[in-house]
Amino acid sequence: MELDFLSAFVIGLLGGGHCIAMCGGITTMLTSALPQQINKTPFILSYNVGRIFSYSLIGAIAGLTGSLAIKHLGFPIVTLKIIAGIFLILLGLYIGQWLLWISKVEVIGKHLWQHLSPLSKKIIPIKSVKKSFLLGTLWGWLPCGLVYSTLTWSLASGNAIKGGLIMMFFGLGTLPALLTVSFGFTFIKLLMQNNYFRKTMALLLISYGILTLKFAYTQMF
Repeated sequence: MELDFLSAFVIGLLGGGHCIAMCGGITTMLTSALPQQINKTPFILSYNVGRIFSYSLIGAIAGLTGSLAIKHLGFPIVTLKIIAGIFLILLGLYIGQWLLWISKVEVIGKHLWQHLSPLSKKIIPIKSVKKSFLLGTLWGWLPCGLVYSTLTWSLASGNAIKGGLIMMFFGLGTLPALLTVSFGFTFIKLLMQNNYFRKTMALLLISYGILTLKFAYTQMF
């Protein structure tokens, strides 16, 4: 399970370019909307803590769902691990822009997001760290193929606590990319958005997915 935590962190790290493409605009908007005279660092960190909190909550729900499927429906845990491996491969193909099937999975969360997104109007403008945390928790529910792909790992954990921790480590893995945007580290941002860099990260994710399938196969026989 410790390997699953590390894997989730690496997935978040490798998906950094996708994070910038998906959430970079949101990050920039939230940062620029803060008053110029204040120290923005606590607000930026609070946004991200809120976001990771939501990821952890969703992961716990997925882990509990996996647990119920295993205990009450007799669903083999190795099957859930195979699903996680397949989604990781599809995620790599999506980030590499070779196959965009994962984008269809994002439709699942769009209906929920339509109900949650109007709540942001009650929080904006951001005048306190508490409000930035609350906005971050909403941000965590934004439909995202990278998040949904990693959630299959939480599902395969078969445990609410472990499922939540997997998504927490995933969220920590996404931090470098989004903090880079918030603090204006242009060079790193451009590197992560570079086509060759993105495709290299995509190939690593695909390799990781294949390795996951290999581990699952050895558990079956």
